[in-house]
Amino acid sequence: MRDDHYTYRVSWSPEDSEYVASVVEFRSLSWLAPDPAAALLGLRALVADVVDDLHASGDPVPEPLSDRQYSGEFRLRIPPELHRALAIEAAEQGVSLNRLVSAKVAG
Repeated sequence: MRDDHYTYRVSWSPEDSEYVASVVEFRSLSWLAPDPAAALLGLRALVADVVDDLHASGDPVPEPLSDRQYSGEFRLRIPPELHRALAIEAAEQGVSLNRLVSAKVAG
């Protein structure tokens, strides 16, 4: 099977009593199996089939998150009261508002 760069996750499903593999870029796809490796292999094969079908039909194929370019910037709208509280907290810590919020997001 050809290599892909999609974002896979495997976790235990108590409801199904099996491991479930999921892929972020194809939210409707998943694969159940009794062990994590089989769940991942099954899902990767399914994704390859879906990608082939999308190509064949001329439909857009989701770009893997890992292949996207990120600027490191995004806008966030918050209530003015929260903005003020964060600005005060940043001033009290002697850091920029950007640094304070980045640390909170990362933590």
